Amino acid sequence: MKLTKFEKTLWISSMLIITICFFLGIEKNPLTLIASLIGVTSLILIAKGNLWGQVLMIIFSLIYGYISYKTRYYGEMITYVGMTAPMAVMALVTWLKNPFEGEENQVAVAEITPIKLIITSILTIIVTTIFYFILKYFNTANLILSTVSVLTSFFAASLTILRSPYYALGYAANDVVLIVLWVLASMENPGYIPMMMCFVVFLVNDIYGFVSWKRMAENQKKRIREIVNGNT
Repeated sequence: MKLTKFEKTLWISSMLIITICFFLGIEKNPLTLIASLIGVTSLILIAKGNLWGQVLMIIFSLIYGYISYKTRYYGEMITYVGMTAPMAVMALVTWLKNPFEGEENQVAVAEITPIKLIITSILTIIVTTIFYFILKYFNTANLILSTVSVLTSFFAASLTILRSPYYALGYAANDVVLIVLWVLASMENPGYIPMMMCFVVFLVNDIYGFVSWKRMAENQKKRIREIVNGNT
């Protein structure tokens, strides 16, 4: 897989910003740095439709879940360990079954149909409602924000499995929620500032992910038309 000059710049800049924030922090939690670097790397690969991005997302979800547990953000822990990680596994399996011919490790982009969107929306509402009561039972910090995080995360993960470019906008919305959550955590413990910056960087990368997938979809359609025209 080849990264464009812009993608290399985005990736390296993201890594530098996260690392600098970590070393400038008052309290240093190595796990937040490790999770952030793995996470941002997974996003640049997912933006390319690369299968390895999902593998790294699984690893990130497990580490992030542990960090969330230590911060009493049980919503984030349950969301990433119990939902995001398993759904990343499902996405990986789906992507493996739907590669785009001619591109190494690149998934074939799919258009989301109205019926799929309706079903996904209904499932999102059901899952979010269930999680609300689970999180409430565990006295989750910032219950409402944590519940909104579940909603945006599940919807985005579902669109990832469906191979839709709009997965990135779902995760961008989730990033905004998480930025607020970790700002609140950082006010109590400055050691979590790198985690907050992680999601600021994630937001930029997810916005690019949407642009990249839309471009990738057009390139794949063009490639298919060329193949069809070449066979006629």
